[in-house]
Amino acid sequence: MPEDGRCFVHHLECSRTGERLDPGRVWNLSPAGAPVLVRYDLDAIGRAVSRDEMTSRSGGFWRWRELLPLRCEADAIDLGEEETPLIALSRLGPSLGAAASDRLIVKDEGRLPTASFKARGLALAVAMARGFGVRRLAMPTNGNAGAAMAAYASRVGIEAHVFCPADTPEINVREISMLGAEVYRVDGLIDDCGRLVARHGEAMGWFDCSTLKEPYRIEGKKTMGLELAAQMGWRLPDVIFYPTGGGTGLIGMWKAFAELKALGWLAEDVPLPRMVAVQAAGCAPIVRAFEAGEEHAERWQEAATVAAGIRVPAAIGDFLILKALRESGGFAIAVEDEAILDARARAAAEEGVLLCPEGAATLAAWQMAMEAGLVSPEDRCVLFNCASGLKYPLDDRSRPYSPAEFP
Repeated sequence: MPEDGRCFVHHLECSRTGERLDPGRVWNLSPAGAPVLVRYDLDAIGRAVSRDEMTSRSGGFWRWRELLPLRCEADAIDLGEEETPLIALSRLGPSLGAAASDRLIVKDEGRLPTASFKARGLALAVAMARGFGVRRLAMPTNGNAGAAMAAYASRVGIEAHVFCPADTPEINVREISMLGAEVYRVDGLIDDCGRLVARHGEAMGWFDCSTLKEPYRIEGKKTMGLELAAQMGWRLPDVIFYPTGGGTGLIGMWKAFAELKALGWLAEDVPLPRMVAVQAAGCAPIVRAFEAGEEHAERWQEAATVAAGIRVPAAIGDFLILKALRESGGFAIAVEDEAILDARARAAAEEGVLLCPEGAATLAAWQMAMEAGLVSPEDRCVLFNCASGLKYPLDDRSRPYSPAEFP
């Protein structure tokens, strides 16, 4: 928030019909059953603060407070948020065909609280829920989102209830539970968990924090785009590879770039990046819909992948993801699990960067895109690593000590 406490939200908007909605009340989906978007008075923001003033602040993603929907500064929830680094894959990139050592870059979101990019969206969702007086939250998760909601909710004394597939990585389940949430294991996928949240929500008094079923996770996730623009000197990469399940971050970043353009904080000659949705071959509804020219994606049957975070058979924001891909001149691409695991191993051994499986999927996708001519060696490409690789099972490559091996 600005120092005078002004909130720059102008209105909320149905993403499907454009209907304007009251920002002064709690919303899940719009009356049309679509995700709700936040719209700002950008002219007023431009008069109130400069981009240099905004980026000179500390506080991680909270520095962007004029471009966030908080109704008062005290609603922000501090868990030590910091800007996440850009790490050039300076050895691996050129060895795989990049024209220079700075052409292939990882944005490592694993440095955030709860070690994933879910902290951005859930920090905003929980902060706004607290501001509206919500006391009980619920959501489905494949792991990292549940941990982020639990952490921010426990920080301010809000109940958290989390439903996760029974095969969610054990460390994620235990993390969520340790952070104070009630955790329920479900024999099914994340959309099955979501149906349970919806079924029991009214009777239990839960507010549904599912992906895109409230307006504010997008706003938190869009700070990835704001931060990236500032880190790159108000230029943007040529291509962004984003691990896509529900797609909140991809939608949010595309929204961020539009807002920066409207504010005049990006020069007229700065092109917007091509957005790439990266999915696993075992769960690729967005890829299938993109290639078929469809506006919506049909549910993926028998979804399975080692990259649990992108195992989302159906995304409620599918049309927003596909719109961003097409508007940006981007594309959707699916990678096999074997390629994901190989990319993770190479990034770790050759660059010292331990990617999570979803982040490794973006490296595998970049390799595929290079081979197919979808990106060029000269393109500056940013890969989003969405969580710490330490939150996932790792191969044990150790061996017993044997004195005979040593002189």
